[in-house]
Amino acid sequence: MDSAAFGAAEQFVEGTIAAALVALWLLAVALHLARPYMLALTRKFTLRLGADLWWTIYVGMRDIFLLQVFLGSFIFFYPDVVGKNDLPITGGLAAACAFAVLLLKLMTRADADARSFQLQTFLIALGAGLYLVPYFLGVQMTMVGNSISNQLAAVLVSSQNPTIALALVYVSQALVGAMGLVAVIYNLRIASPAPAKADASAAGQPAAQS
Repeated sequence: MDSAAFGAAEQFVEGTIAAALVALWLLAVALHLARPYMLALTRKFTLRLGADLWWTIYVGMRDIFLLQVFLGSFIFFYPDVVGKNDLPITGGLAAACAFAVLLLKLMTRADADARSFQLQTFLIALGAGLYLVPYFLGVQMTMVGNSISNQLAAVLVSSQNPTIALALVYVSQALVGAMGLVAVIYNLRIASPAPAKADASAAGQPAAQS
């Protein structure tokens, strides 16, 4: 009895997270695409302090929502959760796209780098597509019950296509693990002190005789 109640509660929480990720992905896309509007709005401020605060709040919200997308997507890195719940089959790949965007923000000049911003836009759009398409055409279609919805669900829902779903879990884990290793190495290199430079004047003097 207790195990059944615990299992039902677990499925409810995981289903709630999957549904909340829809809103989080939409917010992440909207905030990313709102950058030109936010830039135009900052030029209307008469005080530089107000413009700086507005831009800081916008950038913070945009990155926090993207981080929440990745943290919420951790359920797609657990094979048992993906195999027994009705989840988007490519949710793990979408999480990897979100993490790749965060890595680009860490390792580049972010908005100041045009190529980096374009790549971020592509990855956010790709991640949103990989999550929203199987969610609406797969997970939600399980409630319809006709032949077309059943065929879509058999392909796009993780519990109904466990072989592909588990393979994508391991691929997503490998991608995020590799990018995490790159992020750790980058941070260690940034945090390490610069090598001490030899004194040019001392380098030209002969060693002292004992």
